[in-house]
Amino acid sequence: MHEASLPADPAPTSAAIAVRSLQAHEHARWDAFVEACPEATFFHRAGWHTILQQGFHHDSHFLYAEQDGRIAAVLPLAHVRSRLFGSSLVSLPFCVYGGIAGGSPAVRLALDEAALALARRLGVGHLEYRWREVDENAHAAWLHKPLYATFRRALLPDAEQNLLAIPRKQRAVVRKAMAAGLHSAIDYDLSHFYPIYAASVHRLGTPVFARRHFALLRAVFGDDCEILTVYHGQQAQASVLLFYFRDEVLPYYGGGTPLARSTGANDFMYWETMRRACERGYRLFDFGRSKLGTGAWDFKKNWGFTPQPLPYAYQLVRAKALPEVNPLNPKYALFIRAWRRLPLPLANLLGPHIVRQLG
Repeated sequence: MHEASLPADPAPTSAAIAVRSLQAHEHARWDAFVEACPEATFFHRAGWHTILQQGFHHDSHFLYAEQDGRIAAVLPLAHVRSRLFGSSLVSLPFCVYGGIAGGSPAVRLALDEAALALARRLGVGHLEYRWREVDENAHAAWLHKPLYATFRRALLPDAEQNLLAIPRKQRAVVRKAMAAGLHSAIDYDLSHFYPIYAASVHRLGTPVFARRHFALLRAVFGDDCEILTVYHGQQAQASVLLFYFRDEVLPYYGGGTPLARSTGANDFMYWETMRRACERGYRLFDFGRSKLGTGAWDFKKNWGFTPQPLPYAYQLVRAKALPEVNPLNPKYALFIRAWRRLPLPLANLLGPHIVRQLG
C-alpha cells in the first residue's frame, strides 16, 4: 500500500511514544483499536484508507501513536489537492467526523505535532480535524468556525416507542406513508439507489459521486454498509445507504424522487431505518451533520433531534484565512444554479471529477 513519503517509523517523540504510519498488514490491528475506543467513529476505520486512495486517488496518511507496543491513539488523514479549492490535509475528507481518537494528552500532542509537521512538508493551505466533540486539551493555535451540527439520539428498545417519540406532526407524515402502502426492502445492488441519489443531488445543485464510490464502500465495509429502498408497489421512491458501527446506525447518503415529497417516502425511509435498526439491536441513530440555517437542519429538528454543534478545528499552514468551501458561500451561488440546469447525464459524467476535489 502506498504511503506518500512519510517514514514508516519516524523517530519517537518521547521515550515511550512513537508515531507510526499505518501499513497494509496492520488494518485489523488498527480496527481492533477503533472498535474498542469510545472516542472513535465509523470514519476512523482503516477501510477509509482504501476508499480515499483507490476511490479518490488522495494520498492517505493514517497515523497512530504506539506506546509499550500497543496502539494508544489514531489519526486518519488524507491530502486533498484541488485546482479549484487549494490543498489541505484533512481528518477526514468525505467524512463527517475525524481527528484524534484515544490517547493521553502527551500521546495526542505527539500526533498533533506529527500531523502539523506533515502539513508543513506537504505545503498545504490548512490542517483540519473534524472533531465530533471538543478536545479540552487542544492547543490554542486551533481555529474554529461554527458551520455544522450533528444530530444523534438514542433508540428506544421497542419500535412503537420510537415512533411515539417522533413529534406529532412528523409522526403523522410517517403514519400517512404507512397507510398509503409504502414499504421498504434491503437492496443488494445500486440499481435503484444510484439513479435516485444522483437525481436528488442534481436538484440541489451538488456534483454527484461516481457510482464506483458506492460500490467500493460496499466492498470495503461489507455487512456494515447496506442500502434500504422505499417502494410504492414496484416503484422505488427513496433510497439510502447506511453505515453500521458498534451499536449505531448512520443513514449517510440518501435521496428521493420528486414523488417522495408528496407521498412521504423520504420520511418513511428514515423511519424504516430506525425501525429496522431497533429490531436488530442497535441503540443509537446518527442523523448526520447539517449546515446551520438549512432545510436539512430543520428537517432533523422536526424529528425531535437536538443539534450538537461540530467543533471542526483548523490550523493555517500556507493559507491566510479559514476555508469557505461550502454551498452557503455566496460566491458559489451562480455555480449551483448553473449546475441544476445541466442535463442530468452530463452532470453525472462531470460530477465525480469535481466532487473528488471538495473533500
